Amino acid sequence: MTDTHKSELYYPSEDVIAQANVSDYQALYDYSVQDREGFWAEQAAQLSWFKPWDRVLDESNAPFYQWFVGGEINIVHNAIDRHLLNANRNKMAIIWEGENGQVRNYSYNGLNREVCQFANVLKSMGVNKGDIVTIYMPQIPELVFAMLACAKIGAVHSVVYGGFSQEALASRIDDAQSRVLITADGGWRRGKAVDLKSVADEAMKRSPSIEVCICVKNNELDVDMEPARDFWLHDLKALPIASPKCETEPTSAEDPLFILYTSGTTGRPKGMLHTHGGYAVYTSTTHRMAFDIKPEDRWWCAADPGWITGHSYIVYGPLINGATLMLYEGAPNYPYPNRWWQIIENYGINILYTSPTAIRGLMRFGDRWPQKHDLSSLRLLGSVGEPINPEAWKWYHHVIGQDKCPIIDTWWQTETGGFMACPLPITPLKPGSATKPFFGNVMKVVDDQGNAVAANEEGKLVIENPWPGMARTIFNDDARYQELYWSQQADGHWRYLAGDSAKIDDDGYIWVIGRMDEVLKVSGYRLGTAEIESALVSNHNVSEAAAIGLPHELKGSAIHTYVILKEGATASKDLAVELREHVAKEMGRIAMPESVEFVESLPKTRSGKIMRRVLKARALGQDEGDLSTLEE
Repeated sequence: MTDTHKSELYYPSEDVIAQANVSDYQALYDYSVQDREGFWAEQAAQLSWFKPWDRVLDESNAPFYQWFVGGEINIVHNAIDRHLLNANRNKMAIIWEGENGQVRNYSYNGLNREVCQFANVLKSMGVNKGDIVTIYMPQIPELVFAMLACAKIGAVHSVVYGGFSQEALASRIDDAQSRVLITADGGWRRGKAVDLKSVADEAMKRSPSIEVCICVKNNELDVDMEPARDFWLHDLKALPIASPKCETEPTSAEDPLFILYTSGTTGRPKGMLHTHGGYAVYTSTTHRMAFDIKPEDRWWCAADPGWITGHSYIVYGPLINGATLMLYEGAPNYPYPNRWWQIIENYGINILYTSPTAIRGLMRFGDRWPQKHDLSSLRLLGSVGEPINPEAWKWYHHVIGQDKCPIIDTWWQTETGGFMACPLPITPLKPGSATKPFFGNVMKVVDDQGNAVAANEEGKLVIENPWPGMARTIFNDDARYQELYWSQQADGHWRYLAGDSAKIDDDGYIWVIGRMDEVLKVSGYRLGTAEIESALVSNHNVSEAAAIGLPHELKGSAIHTYVILKEGATASKDLAVELREHVAKEMGRIAMPESVEFVESLPKTRSGKIMRRVLKARALGQDEGDLSTLEE
């Protein structure tokens, strides 16, 4: 547990304060919560709109809030089109480096050409405004082109992380009922080709809705191409259909932009639906203000576009703000642990935004690898994905930031679309704290009855207000969205339930402790216990299973599982290995359990719910807490 009472403060330098875009957090924060609609109208006015909004916020159907009602916009009009009319036209938009040393660069003008060609290819395949296109790709420029091409023509993209298995991909295709899948022959990881097309083929066998598969040739793998369904992107781009000119489709501010699936504690993954208008305003504002974006910045968010961090802070936020962004496909420590530091030196990266998992993973190799490189171009660092432990924070600040780079430690979720709590460069920092709410947001920590708890007391983190970047619903499941995320107070006010435990200290700094439910964060990725348990039970030897997350030095959390075998099955080390591999096959290797323990029974409530907190307490040797609901 983080000690919020004795945490030391790290103050920004005079140079950082002098150069900051926002000079007074408290004054602007007070204004943003006193006149929330006025504040967000000012931020929205910095974007280009086809038609101005009639109303900033419509609360008439709360908690299904709508923002910038009546306005017409397209996020690509802001991420690309408007830059073609100014000096950004020839500015570098994307620098991409592959693990094997390949480099590709795209100016905003070049990016526009690629996106227009891809958009015209999609239109030629019958993709229309509102259609959902599933994307399953490695971290290559074509993934970004595909997302932007969908948005440009008003289609909705559903990006599935390239590390997920055929079962996970198929379930997301089925939920979205996508007719078109975009994939690649494969990717690269630690010098080895990773076959994606065969995974996509297996998923398409289970997903009859797919009629067209567009495939990018990335690493010359020998893959199967089914006639009349599968097409190479480079072949399509060589045809007259792939014109480098394509008009951007005007969309309503509330038209859907993308669906992104996030694991739940029970049932199927949730397709969080985000829209063009509010999301464009929120991601660009949070990116610009929290990271103090300057025209000359080279920005590196070392995440994957397949997750919300990549959507918001690799693709949309940085491009709307006209930044130059870095993309890297490969492992952080391949072929040596200096790969990231080499990239920062080679390309003059100014801002690095990554996860505590990555920081801990590189920290274990010691100081000498980063010290081999000139990291003086860095002026800001960022952290995302989970609370960062103070030891890793201090190493990141001292060794990578050379004691001069503020760390922008951000707390947010797939559901929120962008940062909800984070410092500005001018904020005094406490290692491990996400500091203060972002502008417009009122955040509290409450007890089980919904009452605010005292300073330094742990409770449930809640958000008291709507914000533009919020997910509008769970795709095709409004009732589940309201039930999972919102609580109506006695006065009729709706409160967003974050699902995290937290505390707020005497200085008003927010300390996020972790999930209150049973979603596990492994290496920054959210995995549902229900999905892991379902994968185990799909093995013919297993009758029942439970999964928990236990602290792990590098991953943040590691998956530990408990299995009840079917009659006739015998527990053995070989079977434990088989079950670990079985989960990896079903869900992807990110979900492989650290251990499989064979048990005779599982702690359950009288209603049959597995009490995972009891398993976790037992594993950690902690007090098991209230067992009154435990079945005898």
